[in-house]
Amino acid sequence: MSTQAAPQSTPTQAGPAPLLEVKEIYAGYQDFDILKGVSLHVNPGEIVCVIGPNGAGKSTVFKAIYGFVKVRQGQVLFDGQEITNRRPQEVLQAGIAIVPQLRSVFPQMTVHENLEMGMFLEKDQRRIRERIEYVFELFPRLAERRDQMAGTMSGGEQRMLEIGRSLLLEPKMVMMDEPSAGLAPLITRAIFENVQRLNQEIGLTVLMIEQNARQGLEASHRGYVLELGQNSYQGSAQELLENPEVRRAFLGGR
Repeated sequence: MSTQAAPQSTPTQAGPAPLLEVKEIYAGYQDFDILKGVSLHVNPGEIVCVIGPNGAGKSTVFKAIYGFVKVRQGQVLFDGQEITNRRPQEVLQAGIAIVPQLRSVFPQMTVHENLEMGMFLEKDQRRIRERIEYVFELFPRLAERRDQMAGTMSGGEQRMLEIGRSLLLEPKMVMMDEPSAGLAPLITRAIFENVQRLNQEIGLTVLMIEQNARQGLEASHRGYVLELGQNSYQGSAQELLENPEVRRAFLGGR
């Protein structure tokens, strides 16, 4: 069955070339490897979710892709180019934006000022204005609050602002670290609905890690399960949702 353990994640020959390929990476801290041969790929236009128990290495995968943690063995390829152990700013310039788990808005700045901060790599003032207006078109609620201090908004609105800010530089892919973290269930559902809407409307490619495994998979096309720093299961989101072992271990079902 396609959801059985598979240490390598190789796209089929007939399918599209992956946008992101993580090939058997070993990475960790000091002399200790958290990741022990993890592989995954993300195709253009996909939402892919990585789930697993605490300590499985989910966040370390993101840090390894983004250059926050050194990859000691293996490769990270993005859009046909190797980005293994590139600096975070180089990864951003290559086309990968990130929405971190911890709140990253500037609370004493307005929504508009927060978006301006997201355009720090852009010098063209007209383009800055155009991209900010584009985000306001995608998120009308942010447009209504453009002059509001970001710190006074709800957690869901702040997360929306973070997602909008990640789109300013027209990334080819956005990585989202626990998008539901700290949010009430109804707000969590709204955030996932927004991610799906952006995927459908603008073809946004997303790789996310999510502790809320069921909702993360329900919002995704495919998924990976990590355990003890290794690939455990992989397959379509529906296959993982229906897999008895995955359901028992990670989804709270039989």
